[in-house]
Amino acid sequence: MLLNNSLHISHELVGKVVKPGDVVIDATMGNGNDTLFLANLVGADGKVYAFDVQQMALDNTKKRLEDAGVMDRAELILDGHQNIEKYVPSGIKAVMFNLGYLPKGDHSIGTKAETTIEAIEKCLGLLCKEGIVMIVIYYGGDSGFEEKNAVMDYFKALDCRKYSVLVHEFVNQVNCPPIAVCIEKMK
Repeated sequence: MLLNNSLHISHELVGKVVKPGDVVIDATMGNGNDTLFLANLVGADGKVYAFDVQQMALDNTKKRLEDAGVMDRAELILDGHQNIEKYVPSGIKAVMFNLGYLPKGDHSIGTKAETTIEAIEKCLGLLCKEGIVMIVIYYGGDSGFEEKNAVMDYFKALDCRKYSVLVHEFVNQVNCPPIAVCIEKMK
């Protein structure tokens, strides 16, 4: 299929940018799928910083990385992504966000517009030139309309001389399909 879903698109774009030895961030580790994806991309000489506020997310991710033999490439941090600058150096090649709540987790705990925008701003400051911030916005049902609207407004206001912003959205699908947004820091 030519037009893949937002998660596939996010992995495709990040996979084109991240090389072995790079330093990257998984801003919403969840169950560790993106953390593992990033750990495989950066290789033995790279580093993944992964954030979540739930111990269950950290435990699930740790097991996934240990099972894959790549735990030594990652630092799992039990803290909100809005505190990224406390843990991560500048020169980051890519950042991944999945907005919403932990799959199979507590739906009352999810990302929020205010802290997400704060985290994205900090990530843009840590990003190297030609690095990207990739955001997949899950919304609808019991989460996310307010956050979706706020972050989309934020993206539209980014300085076009500094950042290119691409939105990948299926406009004719039902049930609030995820939206992929890629922000590239320009030269």
